[in-house]
Parts: sequence; C-alpha cells; structure tokens
Amino acid sequence: MTKQRIGILGGTFDPIHQGHLQMALSVLRSVHLDQLLIMPTGDPPYKRCQASPEDRWKMLVAACSCDGRLIPSRLEMDRGFLVYTVDTLLILRQEYPKADLFYIIGADAMMKLHHWQRFDEVLPLCTFLVCPRLGAAEPAAFQAEWRRLTRLGARLIQVEMDPMPVSSTEVRTAFSEELISSGLPVPVQEYCSCKGLYGLSGRLEHIDEWMDLLFAALTPHRFAHSLSVAYTAVRLARLNGLDTLKAEQAGLLHDCAKCLPLKEMQQIALDHHLTDDSTILSSGALLHSLVGAWVAEHTYGMTDPEVLEAIACHNTGRPGMSPLAMCVCLADSIEPTRASYPLLDQVRLLADTSLVRALLLSLEGTSSFVRSRGKYLHPRTQETIAWLKTLPENPEHK
Repeated sequence: MTKQRIGILGGTFDPIHQGHLQMALSVLRSVHLDQLLIMPTGDPPYKRCQASPEDRWKMLVAACSCDGRLIPSRLEMDRGFLVYTVDTLLILRQEYPKADLFYIIGADAMMKLHHWQRFDEVLPLCTFLVCPRLGAAEPAAFQAEWRRLTRLGARLIQVEMDPMPVSSTEVRTAFSEELISSGLPVPVQEYCSCKGLYGLSGRLEHIDEWMDLLFAALTPHRFAHSLSVAYTAVRLARLNGLDTLKAEQAGLLHDCAKCLPLKEMQQIALDHHLTDDSTILSSGALLHSLVGAWVAEHTYGMTDPEVLEAIACHNTGRPGMSPLAMCVCLADSIEPTRASYPLLDQVRLLADTSLVRALLLSLEGTSSFVRSRGKYLHPRTQETIAWLKTLPENPEHK
C-alpha cells in the first residue's frame, strides 16, 4: 500500500497571500502530495503580527477553500506555549504514523536550518521541500549548505517554481497606503477591507460580530463565496452609481442561512409566514434566500429594507427588484471564486457595461442549464427574465 504523502506549510500568514497559495499548489503538483497542512502560528515571539490570530485564521480558511487538498490546521495556534518545529513534527508523526511528512521551507530558511531548536531531532522526522526565494543566498553558498546538510542526514528536495511574487510585508505596506493589492485572494481582500485590517478604515458597523457569526454558520467554501460576492457587489454598485455600503452588507449576508438544515429553514419559514409556496418550502436552494433575509434581520440586526430585499431575491430574482438587488443577484453568479459555467465569461464582460443585460444573460443561462438537465425551474426566474427584457440597459436608480 502506498504511503500517504503529507506536506506542512507553516508561517504567520499575516495575511495569507497569492504567493503562499502559488507555493502550496506548485508543491502539490510537483511532489505529488495527497494533502498539505497549512499551519499558522498563534502569537510568535519573534514577530509581531498586525492581525489577530483569529482574523488570520479566518482569512486562511477562506483562501484554502480554493482546493480541497489544502487543509488548514490549528495545531500550532491552539497550543498555549512557545512552539518549535520539532514539537509540531513529533505530534504529526504520532497522528500520521504511516505517512511521509514533507516540510516546506524557503531557500532562506534552509540556510538557517542548522540553527533550529533541537536540529538533530528535526532531521529524521521529515523531508524538506526547499522553494526558491528571491535574494536568499548566493548560488555557491546555497549549494555548499545543501551538501553540508545532506551529509548531516537531512533529506532535501528542491522544488522548481518561480519565486513568490509578493511577500506579506509588501501586502501590508500596500494596504497601509490604501491600495488594493493584487497579491491577495479576493476573499482575503474583502475580509481585510471590511474589517479595517492593515491600516484600512473599516466600513461596516458590527463587522466583528458578523464575521464570527458567518464563519460559524457557513462552510469554508460558502464563507469565501460570501466574501467574494460582497467584493463583487461593491464593484458593481460603484459602476452603477449605487450605495456601495448596502451592496457590501447584502453581499456578505446573502447566504447567511444557506447551510442551515432544510428542516430548520422550513420551520423558520412556517413560523414567520415567509412563504406558502410548497415548491420553495421543499428546496433549500430556493428557500435559503427568504430565510436568509429573516436571519439577517433577527440575528445580524439588519433593518434596511433594500438590503433585506436583495438577500431575499438573490437566487431567482424578482420582477421589479431594485438595482441594488440586481447587483447582488449578479454578483452571486459572477464572483471570482465561482466555478466556471456556460456563459460565465460573457456575463462577466457584460457586467462592466450593462447591469440589466448582464443579469438577463446570467438568468437565461441558468434557465437553459436547469431545463437541459430536466430539473425544475421556479417560475419566478422566468418572470424575472421577461421583466428584464422590458427595461432599458441602464435604468435610472430610485
């Protein structure tokens, strides 16, 4: 039986950025790992983190949802004492006694490997995957240290990949200058922006409570999706002269009930007379929007009727829906982490010029997709399509 191959990537991840993900995915491909544990430190004594451990954890979980082989691990975060790599490896060796462990380091870290705590105990516990790092060492010095470590018993594999394009320091500097950094995954960008991390001014009241509630209520994938919808809704609102704060609130909360069990959704709907449509009541995919508006009001404290309307009709649309609701409905279907589907690229392009035409094309694509598979399409979607066809490309906003 083939041994399981498990990678470990540690760091402060303050914040996790595209360079981290590029490194992780390159290693998964080139070394053929079965999974990669992404392991943030808690409060390291050697470096002061700008974001709290829990903020760094939520961002990391959202970022790792892009690939099921990336496994966030709290092994080092939840230990209430000074953590060394050797301690972590010894615990992992107990948890995975039959696995091969691969510890990912940069070329700069390899040059300092001999200074690690209990260095002689570390070497037999894992194979080190050495990734390139700009300015890490002169080639001759690097090769000399490689040979020396090998003689001491270290197992080293050099990973062929481009050096990380960005560092956490560069990302934090960009944010402090109020610049949007292309070095961050979109869910992480949105998290930083609305929480006011790294020098940004937080935009949303009660955002700490909201993030805790959403993170607890949603799967990692759904949490990342909600952040990405908020990011996209803000962009669409800005393009169309709408209230970006309301768009962000609706985007964040639009799926707040998505992961509730269907029976719980049905009970909320019946208790509060949200719908008597038996088709909607029997489908979590349809019901979660109506229940979500109720949860947004009664759990998250959202009282703005326009935001609640956008949440309530984000999945099927509704004839007469507001331009803000149209933004959220469209953002839900085109956000950057959304898996590809027919017409997605065309809808994204069209969204930059016409909110109405882009939403129309999106709903028409959904209608065709559902019907081609012999599944039920709720009449409200078709009614919304017919209504959108009567509108000018860019209707005036009320």
